[in-house]
Amino acid sequence: MNLKQLSESLGLSQTTVSRALNGYPEVSEATRQRVEDAAQRHNYRPNTRARSLATGRAHMIGHVIPISTRHEMMNPVFSDFIAGAGEAYAKAGYDMTLSIVPDDAENATYRSLAQKKTVDGIVIHGPRADERRIKLLQELDLPFVVHGRASAEDSDYSWVDVNNRRAFSRATELLLDLGHRRIALVNGLEDMDFAIRRRQGYEKALMERGLHPDPALGASDEMTEHYGYDTARRMLAQDAPPTAFLVSSLISAIGVRRALEEADLKMGRDVSVITHDDELSYLGNGKDVPIFTATRSSVREAGRITATTLLELIEDPNRTPRHHLLEAELMLGRSTGPAPQES
Repeated sequence: MNLKQLSESLGLSQTTVSRALNGYPEVSEATRQRVEDAAQRHNYRPNTRARSLATGRAHMIGHVIPISTRHEMMNPVFSDFIAGAGEAYAKAGYDMTLSIVPDDAENATYRSLAQKKTVDGIVIHGPRADERRIKLLQELDLPFVVHGRASAEDSDYSWVDVNNRRAFSRATELLLDLGHRRIALVNGLEDMDFAIRRRQGYEKALMERGLHPDPALGASDEMTEHYGYDTARRMLAQDAPPTAFLVSSLISAIGVRRALEEADLKMGRDVSVITHDDELSYLGNGKDVPIFTATRSSVREAGRITATTLLELIEDPNRTPRHHLLEAELMLGRSTGPAPQES
């Protein structure tokens, strides 16, 4: 069914139907609902090019991925975020585009997207502490939302983030309450803002108990299973090995567990482990009882909130920046227990 046929079936002009479907305020709510119901009943989809001409919008959201971080597209965290965001885009009649570009062409890509009006907004992924994309997009006057925050950026901008500092402070406090004093941090790359905040929470909790962070018990790298395995195996070989691990990713925590099993150590009895769990669709942390004690926050929900926030900014360019700080739950699982007594 095309626009003309839909209009004739409703006894309305094509202009009225088009304006109702595109959210123009002069169309009454009753008419808008009637048109939307008929469009859904007849499986009508407006022509994208015609809709763009009518509204002056591309109805497209951009996600730009530099080649050096393209592996993120294979990361289940990224996949779940995109799934959540995609639900919000589809509901609002928007599509999304993923651009894989050379690192040195990233800025030029943003400029091109803005100049050609290819997208109506941008999501910034993986912000660093000294994030430079924020100022660029502000200069281009292109609506954007950051998934995360940039500690060194002093301007106001829209973001959606987890309270990483508080989450890792609480996790460290739990391990300290269980009697652990040698607590290892298996962190993400510490040029990334989220990892910086997680280390700050970990160190704050230690120092509040009169303990100084031990450099030998800290690691930072891309959060893979093999990284967790290699790091745990190396630390367990120390003269004074850790009795607990605080891990930044469920994927890395699986590697830590593998290292413990190879060393004939039982997780939760001999060595405790707490991880961050993004509540991934395809990598669950147990069913009734979590395998790992974890700080849990749904990255899929973060995707939905990020997309919805960006769409609101597109609808109202004068809207003040929005900030969403999500608190992580601390879920008790089978991976933690009292610190073993020294022999």
